[in-house]
Amino acid sequence: MKSITVRDIDNDLFRKISEKSKKYGLSRNRTVKFILQNTLLSDKKAARREMFSDLFGKWTKAEKAEFDENVKELEEVNESDWKE
Repeated sequence: MKSITVRDIDNDLFRKISEKSKKYGLSRNRTVKFILQNTLLSDKKAARREMFSDLFGKWTKAEKAEFDENVKELEEVNESDWKE
């Protein structure tokens, strides 16, 4: 595995990396790798998700439209339901 060194990181960027590392519960090194992977390799991740989309379910536009139509009345507020 290759390694790189990044020099002269300004204080604001270092602070942001440190904040993210605390949020993720990772080291700063792993946080930077995570950010780089998600930024630079996002197309690979999307392609991989697409490969498994049949396992997670995926609606067509027609299926979504049918679902939206079937639940449309659930979004309506009937004022009489709220009176005592």
